Amino acid sequence: MMNELQQMLDACNLPAMKVQQVTGGDINEAYLLYNHEQRIFLKLNDAMRYPEMFVREAEGLNALRAAEAFHVPEIIATGVTGTKQFLLLQWIERTQPALQYWDVMGKQLAALHLQKQPMAGWKNDNYIGSLQQKNTEQNNWPLFYAEQRILPLATKLCNSGAFTAKQMQHTEQLCNRIAAIFPNEPQSLLHGDLWSGNHFPNEKGLPVLIDPAVYCGHREMDIGMSCLFGGFDKRFYEVYNYWYPLETLWQQRLQLTQLYPLLVHAVLFSGSYIQEAAAILARFGQ
Repeated sequence: MMNELQQMLDACNLPAMKVQQVTGGDINEAYLLYNHEQRIFLKLNDAMRYPEMFVREAEGLNALRAAEAFHVPEIIATGVTGTKQFLLLQWIERTQPALQYWDVMGKQLAALHLQKQPMAGWKNDNYIGSLQQKNTEQNNWPLFYAEQRILPLATKLCNSGAFTAKQMQHTEQLCNRIAAIFPNEPQSLLHGDLWSGNHFPNEKGLPVLIDPAVYCGHREMDIGMSCLFGGFDKRFYEVYNYWYPLETLWQQRLQLTQLYPLLVHAVLFSGSYIQEAAAILARFGQ
């Protein structure tokens, strides 16, 4: 491993650095590289198992930066060394959130979503966690959500025996109804994986976004994801709604927007996620 790290440093024209392993999510090896001049965050993963994962992550970070709504880490380099792919990012020190943290977060997400996009999807397929995410562009959000988010994952679960024929029937019935459920809005650029583990306060106590799974789609997808796995502070939703009010009955659509990440978790981790996804399909697909 040290030889591969040194090869990577040499390829990126970086000086000799100390290496300290740090936490970096469920699937990546992560390190702090540092000397007296700079500190760099390094992510490593298998180059064959998850091809171009970090290239796509870098694209997502660049897209969020270009939108000038959120602070994201600067990209230093990405590439492959031996069997490993790597991503080098600006190291941002985590601190305690400022009093206005959630106000800023809500306003910034509204600013991101207000930048309307012509198509659902993205220029490249990418990843959500370790699962490949298909992003073929379409000009119809309900069709995109049905054909590239819900149906492929439900089919995968059915083929593995985790979903029954009845649950697939619910899936197909829901996909036929999606257009009647979502309010008709232009597409927004989405973070795509906006849960509590993918943002943190920087040295000023203000939000930084990491680990995007970007695509363009209905903005309620980010809102729904933010309500999963612990959720965000209520002030976030109040401020977001001030700057970009959500359409009526958005709370009743939350489970539908959460269906995709729950299907992702069902495919990756099984367990109770299968039952949670099946319950949403039964609610909306009958």
